[in-house]
Amino acid sequence: MIYRRSIRVEFNHCDPAGIVFYPRYFEMCNSVVENFFRDIVRRPFEDMMARREGVPTARIETNFHAPSRLGDGLDWQLSVKRIGTSALDLALDATCNDESRLSATLTLVYVSATGRPQPWSQSALNHISEFMEIK
Repeated sequence: MIYRRSIRVEFNHCDPAGIVFYPRYFEMCNSVVENFFRDIVRRPFEDMMARREGVPTARIETNFHAPSRLGDGLDWQLSVKRIGTSALDLALDATCNDESRLSATLTLVYVSATGRPQPWSQSALNHISEFMEIK
């Protein structure tokens, strides 16, 4: 399965030329991941933060394929590439009218209040595994 989320490019995402300033794409990636955890994993970031847990990004690799402009509707797709004991590799793709704008691979690590990796709960694993690219 693929998790989907739409994000419209707003003025605050753009540079003076009216195209998305590349760091704003990382904010959008984080928004897609945050909503995936809320909607699918059933672990909202605010609940994890209240317990001093989290899923910081340990690695991100990004390819920018074409510029996005103010007002564009970006269709984001997220799939799970790998689930480890405490880490997770995600693939994110953003398109606009079927034109690829960005593709990214992220590695997230589930950490405890000490900042050390901790194993995923069985409940989280069950939800996350539904979005594996290949089972």
